[in-house]
Amino acid sequence: MDLVQMQKSLQDYTKSLFLEGILDSQFLQLQQLQDESNPDFVSQVVTLFFQDSDRILNDLSLSLGQQVVDFKKVDPHVHQLKGSSSSIGAQRVKNACVVFRNFCEQQNVEACHRCLQQVKQEYYLVKNRLETLFKLEQQIVASGGMIPAVELGF
Repeated sequence: MDLVQMQKSLQDYTKSLFLEGILDSQFLQLQQLQDESNPDFVSQVVTLFFQDSDRILNDLSLSLGQQVVDFKKVDPHVHQLKGSSSSIGAQRVKNACVVFRNFCEQQNVEACHRCLQQVKQEYYLVKNRLETLFKLEQQIVASGGMIPAVELGF
């Protein structure tokens, strides 16, 4: 694949992430903070998000696996994950966390287990898609190209 095709593939792929509701405009704002002085800014921020999210999801699994669930421990984890997913534009993760928090407030253990599975599903989806996005960007840079700006115009 030549450079122009790779750039077009990247643009199309990025647009699909927005059209599918996986990312929102916050991700574009994050990209705008990246420049020549910090060319890996977005991938570094997203990598930190992945590390924190993996830890939080593990903590949530442990907390919800207890005989008696302490919702005073569960809710702050969900709140943190909601905030961090919102800050990188992971819209579907954020939305799943909103539902999760509502069930935490109701102290509905069964619904919280279902929500945890939904949050994990959305998280692993966005993680996979962003890793693919970063690989496409790396291929373009390795080929001597520039990362094209994405015009969303929907």
